[in-house]
Amino acid sequence: MVHLSLEGVSKRFGRRRVFAELSAEVDHGQALVVIGPNGAGKSTLLLVIAGLLRPTRGRVVVSAESKTLPSESRRQWLGMVAPDLTLYPELSGLENLRFFERVRGRVPKEADLEALLEKVGLQGRGRDMVGTYSSGMRQRLKYAFALAHGPKVLLLDEPTANLDSSGVSMVEEVIAEQRRRGVLVIATNEPDEVRHGNHVLALGG
Repeated sequence: MVHLSLEGVSKRFGRRRVFAELSAEVDHGQALVVIGPNGAGKSTLLLVIAGLLRPTRGRVVVSAESKTLPSESRRQWLGMVAPDLTLYPELSGLENLRFFERVRGRVPKEADLEALLEKVGLQGRGRDMVGTYSSGMRQRLKYAFALAHGPKVLLLDEPTANLDSSGVSMVEEVIAEQRRRGVLVIATNEPDEVRHGNHVLALGG
């Protein structure tokens, strides 16, 4: 069982306060939805949870079976889909996945990667260069990358951005699956996506 907690988390960039004293608890099988206007710090908060930015104050705790995970190993438990996630246009979809999995220290099987591409709706396109992908296809590939290692904590920033109706359905399936696997954090401006949250954290302007 996985648990995520934010304990008085604050973030500043120089003199600019992004957010202050944020606290939340997310149990296994639950989702936290982070809402707020553009510039309120939703994406920044997800980066703090992912361990890619350090909080100015407070801490993020991820625990499994009631044991706190060391910060250096936390990223191995996390998956993230975000607009700023970089894909390599000169590589194919499969080559991108292989590269990122090796960065994680994993040696993926080809059949597993093909199955993952099918899961996100990219069957038959894995050997195409990512530079030829549409924005929706790139978003699908980001989901494949985020899900490849079966993350216990999944962070979704603007989860349905650039996706058509079939892509939105794929995201719905991912969210349902993640609830069974662990915990979920969604940052969104879409009112319809707030319904996914057991808890809602509103950030100010």
